[in-house]
Amino acid sequence: MSYEFDHGTELCAISHRENIPISEIMLRNEMEKSGRTREDILSEMGSNLRVMRDSIREGLNKEELHHGTFVGGDAIKLMAFAGESNMGGHMASVIAASMAVVEYNASMGKIVAAPTAGASGILPAVLIICGEKRGFDDETICRGLFTAGAIGCVIAKNASIAGAMGGCQAETGSAAAMAAGALAELCGAEVEVCLDAAAIALKNVMGLVCDPVGGLVECPCVKRNAIGAANAVLSCDLALSGIKSLIPFDEVVAAMHSVGCQMHPDLKETARGGLAATPTAQRLSRGTV
Repeated sequence: MSYEFDHGTELCAISHRENIPISEIMLRNEMEKSGRTREDILSEMGSNLRVMRDSIREGLNKEELHHGTFVGGDAIKLMAFAGESNMGGHMASVIAASMAVVEYNASMGKIVAAPTAGASGILPAVLIICGEKRGFDDETICRGLFTAGAIGCVIAKNASIAGAMGGCQAETGSAAAMAAGALAELCGAEVEVCLDAAAIALKNVMGLVCDPVGGLVECPCVKRNAIGAANAVLSCDLALSGIKSLIPFDEVVAAMHSVGCQMHPDLKETARGGLAATPTAQRLSRGTV
């Protein structure tokens, strides 16, 4: 029995055939391809989760601020403001956690690139902070990471998860889609609802460019992780409420690929366009890089 998949429609077919969620499909697919045991793969995913949790904690450590060239300490500021936040304390905590990971990465801290270093804050923030609110244990959150991995695989196979190929829609967009679909499954959603959540998240940032100031994974990456985390939670809740994506997930991924191919190279991680080309960004780059 094969668990190979390239598209969301195949995830749906396998899920209904076997009566299993996306996370189990991904786990069995990994076992099938690698020849490794379930226990070995689960153990490795548990290690990834520990690194994710550590990166959030370190990025929010007020006693040891982690700074890159242009960023540092903003996650701590937002966390301190959470009680007064217009978006509510929980959402503020999710967003602060997402920023913390990318700030920690900017200071050369150890993170999990899920799917990339530039978008590394979204998935851990959404699953870990929302998981804490809902009382999910580590085994449950790890299951969500497998779901996220499956969604990421479909995007990578049919479009891209790299800013240099598809702009930031391919990085923070993919991460938000992965997080939205994963959180939906952990909240009890069927496979079609999970893919609706992922599709909505991708649609929300269609065409987003990758324009790192000074070529560094700092500005605007940290704040785009913030909006990516909010996008993921919002998209998940829209899908859970019964709102469907008018355009199916696979077609959204194909559209993202088409948009990425049409983007000018200056808008795809070259630091030659967008925010990276502004006078302030050029001045900062000359003075520090």
